[in-house]
Amino acid sequence: MDINGQDLIRACSAIGAGLAVIAGIGPGVGQGIAAGHGAAAVGRNPGARGQIMSTMLLGQAVAETTGLYGLVIALLLLFVHPLG
Repeated sequence: MDINGQDLIRACSAIGAGLAVIAGIGPGVGQGIAAGHGAAAVGRNPGARGQIMSTMLLGQAVAETTGLYGLVIALLLLFVHPLG
């Protein structure tokens, strides 16, 4: 088995892409918690539904950017070839 530098870089890029995709776990958990707390808040105070929902959706959009950054990094590692 003869491993040259190019093979090592490609293998490390694939491993790095896999690790970058793990960044999607945090936003998923955070959005689930936010949705649960938002539903509980609406249950306690139905009159403030509009304000609670808009704040929750804004927070979820901000949280989702972390997962999207991880996806972009993974795609760059997989499809941009540093070796030419």
